[in-house]
Amino acid sequence: MVSSYKVADYLLDRLAEVGIRHLFGVPGDFNLNFLDHVINHPVIEWMGCANELNAAYAADGYARVMPAAALLTVTGVGELSAINGIAGSFAEYLPVIHIVGTPALRAQKAGELLHHSLGDGDFGHFSRMAQVVSCAQASLTAENATAEIDRLLVAALCQRRPVYLQLPADVAQADVARHSGALSLPRPILSQTSLQEFIDAAREKLQSAHRVALLADFLVDRFGAQQALNQWMAETNLPHATLLMGKGVLDETHPMFIGTYAGAASHASVKEYIEEAEVLITVGVWFVDTITAGFSQRITQDNCIDIQPNLARIGLKVFSQIPMAAAVAALHELCKSLQDEWQHPVITPPVLAEPKDNILNQQAFWYHIQHFLRPNDVLVTDQGTSCFGAATLILPTGCSFFAQSLWGSIGFCLPATYGAQVAQPQRRMILLSGDGAAQLTIQELGSMLRDGLNPIIFLLNNQGYTVERIINGPEQRYNDIAEWNWAQLPQAFGKGKQSFTRTVTQVDQLQQVLAQIENIDQLAFIEVILPKMDTPELLNNVAKSLQARNTAV
Repeated sequence: MVSSYKVADYLLDRLAEVGIRHLFGVPGDFNLNFLDHVINHPVIEWMGCANELNAAYAADGYARVMPAAALLTVTGVGELSAINGIAGSFAEYLPVIHIVGTPALRAQKAGELLHHSLGDGDFGHFSRMAQVVSCAQASLTAENATAEIDRLLVAALCQRRPVYLQLPADVAQADVARHSGALSLPRPILSQTSLQEFIDAAREKLQSAHRVALLADFLVDRFGAQQALNQWMAETNLPHATLLMGKGVLDETHPMFIGTYAGAASHASVKEYIEEAEVLITVGVWFVDTITAGFSQRITQDNCIDIQPNLARIGLKVFSQIPMAAAVAALHELCKSLQDEWQHPVITPPVLAEPKDNILNQQAFWYHIQHFLRPNDVLVTDQGTSCFGAATLILPTGCSFFAQSLWGSIGFCLPATYGAQVAQPQRRMILLSGDGAAQLTIQELGSMLRDGLNPIIFLLNNQGYTVERIINGPEQRYNDIAEWNWAQLPQAFGKGKQSFTRTVTQVDQLQQVLAQIENIDQLAFIEVILPKMDTPELLNNVAKSLQARNTAV
């Protein structure tokens, strides 16, 4: 008797079990039968995207607010279009299950000359390409399907990185037994001996200090330590800051929050607290060039207690097999017992100056965005003027902040916003993108309108690639882009759909629009006309460092 339960059903049930509710992607002939199972699934909903790269970015945004994300492409042409987005998820530790619909196994074994292949009968080219941007890979057969699906999901969830799963068209329809139990996730390895040695060494270092500070970054969020870290900060008087990639992991309304640290480009008070601490506790920190103004941080390893996902360091000594959660909990207790011996400064975080006139420039724009934000917003920026301008904001409680500062693929933010709002439609999504970046991925505006989503989109129009202009060639035509009539795009991409669209050129216009969209229930698209060479101060400093590093010695 033929079973009605197939490999496709097993895969979808396991995705649903780990908390995935949506599947992003683009249909192709080798994944169409699988898509029939998606359409009929009681939990997983299909989210068709304009192209595979956008779908990968959407999955990345989804994975930033959900346990994991899933992406479906077709072999070759589809998966290679998505690989840029997958690489960003790999670099920045986001679990995306990339499902690739491939030809039937019998056709692959026969070496047939099939479309979407390189025409040489070798169907392993693309899986080999995927190995460097995924933490585990599998090609399913009817015999190995259940074990391999489980193995890849465990790898993605534990390592917080993408996995690559080839699903041949015939295997998707193969009979399989239903899973008999919940997916088993192994606990991170904890060495009690190593943990005790770490606690003893940390106590010795902290006891002798008078000025202690903490610096957090994005891995705090990726490895589930955000709540514990904020509880630690709530119970100790410890000056603390984040790097730009980790902005939002700490409550920025806390009286001991000092701001965003950016190496030599930091506000003077932030720089002083972090760099002049006798002991600096760093949690989930990576010192990336674009967020440290070209590695300009003046932080010595000897002064640091460094917490990473699975180990800790004090100076040059490494303590292995200590999960981040365990190290955070240990330091929390230590700091509570020792904090009376430390200096407790009164923190005055840097604030944005109020504009003096009606000229709409970067300074005026960010001042008004600061007052527009409210608790629990999701703020998404692209790797341009929007990212570096947003670094100066003080986020209200519960705000999330997305910026792809390591991978830095421009155009990321619009599809990522789509993915994040699909995941959490109850939260207000605020997207800030430059005109150059938006031209790469603007097609996903259509998906937002089709699905009735209501992000608030600020399109910062400063006539081209302003980041590149600051680094090199301010008047070179390679930094120019085609002029678009941005205000007409929502109507063009959403036939018959309602949206709020405005273009603002002055401060009073911006203020009026912000009041109108405060509680808007439809997509808002605001084109903000800014001076061509007007840039946030942080970007100027970062650009100088990048220019110097790219110049031949």
